[in-house]
Amino acid sequence: MNLASSTVASGTATTDRGAIHQLLIDLGVSSSTAHTAQIYLSAPLRIAVILITAFVLTKVVNRLAPRAVSALRVVSPLTDTSRRGDARVKTLAGAFAQIIRATIWLVAILTVLGEFNISLLPFVATATVIGAALGFGAQTLVKDFLSGALILAEDQYGLGDRVTVGVGPTATVGTVEGVTLRVTRLRGADGSVIYVPNGDIRTLSNDTESDSQALVDVVVPLGTDLTKAGEALEAAARDVATDPKWAGDITGEPTFVGAQDFSNVNGVTLRVIATTKPGRHVFVVREIRLRAMERLRREGIAWRES
Repeated sequence: MNLASSTVASGTATTDRGAIHQLLIDLGVSSSTAHTAQIYLSAPLRIAVILITAFVLTKVVNRLAPRAVSALRVVSPLTDTSRRGDARVKTLAGAFAQIIRATIWLVAILTVLGEFNISLLPFVATATVIGAALGFGAQTLVKDFLSGALILAEDQYGLGDRVTVGVGPTATVGTVEGVTLRVTRLRGADGSVIYVPNGDIRTLSNDTESDSQALVDVVVPLGTDLTKAGEALEAAARDVATDPKWAGDITGEPTFVGAQDFSNVNGVTLRVIATTKPGRHVFVVREIRLRAMERLRREGIAWRES
């Protein structure tokens, strides 16, 4: 019986051609000792390789994540990169790197558990159920997160920017007060707080990304001397531009650009434009319109005293 056992052990050792076994044989170690070392050292070495590989991959991810996020940025040649954009790249890179690192270590831990002959079926079943639930119930949430990541990476807008979401009468206008991966918070002109899911943002205009254009439209009655009315509008706009209170907001010379619409039954629409600092056009428009209307009234061009 002992002889048979010895024969079986000897045959097993002889047919074992693992890397550790072969290395020890080449070093002159006996076959039985090499076989024992192969049995007891192979699993720890595989675990060590798994952990080292996971560690190296996390280091690689830390280096590549900022470059990958930077590649998502769309910077126009007409605009310079902003510090805000650079900071967002770092923030997103850190978030993405953390998610990838967690995934790498999760796979590594499950692989190590497999080396200890621990059944992974419960983990796989649980992950399948969770994945199916997320796939069916969180599609909109995933869409919001992906859109938010692109918005932040591309630096489309930031805190304090005045934006218009959408087009036409259903457009939402407000000042950005908060931006997360899921939602953008706006402050409306009436003070209301507006929450816009990032996945719903298809078209957006940012009034504060570069110099703004103040477009002042004034409707004058039919039969008005349009030349004099236009001169009065331009003069009113120039008064605003030279006013110390407003001079810092206007960066271009105000210009009368003519009549815009003759189809209005209430009169003719005249327009004067002025280039302003980012986001200041809304306030400049109000002031120019006020002074223009007052000047037209004072000079009797569009009104007649009763």
